Amino acid sequence: MELYSTILWHLKDEVQLSHLAQQLTEFDRNCAATWCVVGNCFSLQKEHETSLNSLKRAIQVDPDFTYAYTLSGHEYISSENWEKANVNFRTAITLDPRHYNAWYGLGQIYYSQEKYSNAETHFRKALEINPNSSVLYCYIGMVLNEQKKSKEALIMLSRALEIDPKNSLAQFKKASVLFSMEQYDEALKELQELKERTPNEAPIHYLMGKIYKKKG
Repeated sequence: MELYSTILWHLKDEVQLSHLAQQLTEFDRNCAATWCVVGNCFSLQKEHETSLNSLKRAIQVDPDFTYAYTLSGHEYISSENWEKANVNFRTAITLDPRHYNAWYGLGQIYYSQEKYSNAETHFRKALEINPNSSVLYCYIGMVLNEQKKSKEALIMLSRALEIDPKNSLAQFKKASVLFSMEQYDEALKELQELKERTPNEAPIHYLMGKIYKKKG
C-alpha cells in the first residue's frame, strides 16, 4: 500500500490517494504502511509538516520500516533541510543496503548542493541496484554534464530515453547537451518532439529560440 500510494502521488491523484488514506486509517491505525500512505497524502497537498508527523508515526509503529525513512528524507528535501534528509536516507540504507531509493535520495542532496562528484557516486550506486531506471540514467547524465563530460552525459541521457521515451526531463537535458556541443539540428529534433508532448513548457521554447538565433 505504501508503494501504491507513492504511485498515486506521482500521478497527482489527490482524490484516490485521500480515499486510500481514509480506508487504511479506518482499517488499521497500528500499521506502519497506513501512516506512510497518510504521509504521502499530506505531501501531495503540500502539507509537509503534517506529512512528516505521519511518517514519524510510521517509524514509531515499526522502527525498522525502511520506506518510512526514505519518504521522510524526500519530505525534508522539499524544505531543503539537507541534514535531516541525509540522516533519514542513511538510516534507510543501514536497515537495507539495497534500498536504491535512499541512495537516489542522497544523490539528490549532493546534486542540490552542487557536489556533483558525490552525487554521481550515489546515483551510480542506486543504478547498480536498479539498472532499469530511466530516472537514474537521467540524473547521472545531468551530473556528468555539470562536470563538463558532455559525451558521457549524452550516452546516459540517451539510455534514459531508450528505457522511457516519455522521460521529458531526460529529453530536454539531452537537447541542452547537444546545444552545448553545437549539434543544433540534433538538439532541435529532440525539442520538436518534446514540444509536441509538452507544449506549455517555457524552457523548451526558450532553448529553441537560442538555437534558431545561433543558426541565423
